[in-house]
Amino acid sequence: MDLPELAEGDFYYQWLGDGKYRSTIHVQGAWNPHEQHMAPASGLLAEALLRHEPREDLRMARISYEILGLIPGGEFHLETTTLRPGKTIELIQAEMIANGRTAIRATAWRMMTSDTSEVAAVEDTTMAPRSECEVWDGSTVWPGGYIQSLEMAVAPNHRPGSGQVWIKPGYPLTDAADSTDLARLIGLVDTSNGIAARVAPGENTYAFPNLDLQIHMYRMPEGEWLGLDNSVTFGTDGIGLTSTVLHDEQGPFGRSEQILTVRKV
Repeated sequence: MDLPELAEGDFYYQWLGDGKYRSTIHVQGAWNPHEQHMAPASGLLAEALLRHEPREDLRMARISYEILGLIPGGEFHLETTTLRPGKTIELIQAEMIANGRTAIRATAWRMMTSDTSEVAAVEDTTMAPRSECEVWDGSTVWPGGYIQSLEMAVAPNHRPGSGQVWIKPGYPLTDAADSTDLARLIGLVDTSNGIAARVAPGENTYAFPNLDLQIHMYRMPEGEWLGLDNSVTFGTDGIGLTSTVLHDEQGPFGRSEQILTVRKV
């Protein structure tokens, strides 16, 4: 198989203008060497959604990603549109299109904001701070340029099926290096499916790629580090679920879910 033409540089994507991009080796996926990892791709789509007809009175509260097939490395373009305009809520969409095919479709609800600090409360438990975690090299478990690019720290009591990991991207999302905190952190969330795998990846075992990524945010995230507090469930009929409470260094800010297809390889 011919490998895609990749950009060179200390960033995840090269901007080519007019909505076009080229991926670098730093977005290389873990399942196939010629595909992109979903994580940085989802960050790039989040940035496109943020920049689509922005309004100060609305903020993004949910992003739903559908992975429509292999995400090829190399060149692609993004298209954004408003699906449901409104005064207090809007539904917008961004698509990653490569080789004439939509590889990822992302939709996001933007909701009107108001002051609800009087009744604000969070039930999600705060995960272990980075000061209590140990440096972890995820590339000892997973192949691919994306995993190699990350700074990672694992919390105590980490085990197969449940874990807490802090992650920081090793490079800017694009060569412009102007991405928002939201895009950088959302561009790490998909990593959660691999931080506490129930079975080790490799031959004569099981593959468990996710088909989607659903992110709900009750607070806008900030900073450079993303905390993942996850649990992984495998059902009895080939379907699984990775569930994660999402943190920045201020505390929890939302949740994510990933439906898995569990396959013997």
